[in-house]
Amino acid sequence: MVKVFKPGKVAIVLQGRQAGKKVVVIKQLDEGTFDRPYPHAIVAGIERYPLKVTRRMGQKKLSRRSKVKPFIKVVNYSHLFPTRYQLELEGLKGSVNVETFKEPTSRKDAKKNIKKQFEDRYIAGKNKWFFQPLRF
Repeated sequence: MVKVFKPGKVAIVLQGRQAGKKVVVIKQLDEGTFDRPYPHAIVAGIERYPLKVTRRMGQKKLSRRSKVKPFIKVVNYSHLFPTRYQLELEGLKGSVNVETFKEPTSRKDAKKNIKKQFEDRYIAGKNKWFFQPLRF
């Protein structure tokens, strides 16, 4: 069977609290683990997308509206819908792993790191489609 969920693949969450949100696969576990005996992936996504900005807005308002709220999660493959898009994740790979979810402080640090990566990418204007919510 072809491996669909490779690191960097953009997907949409279908079930749960973040249903309808875009995520990027950081690590895939096709065989599962002892704790989770089903195929799953570690993903990082956007819980709250940045708001629309216009040319008339000042620098302070622009920086406030450009904030991104990320989330990290372990998701079953059956709850992910793959898209054709890829996202380069040089900095994201090292920030999240299986041990991140065991300790709350490490989870918080990982979310801060991902938030910084996403906001830098958004401000630079790369992958604009990733930072817009789905239309429906």
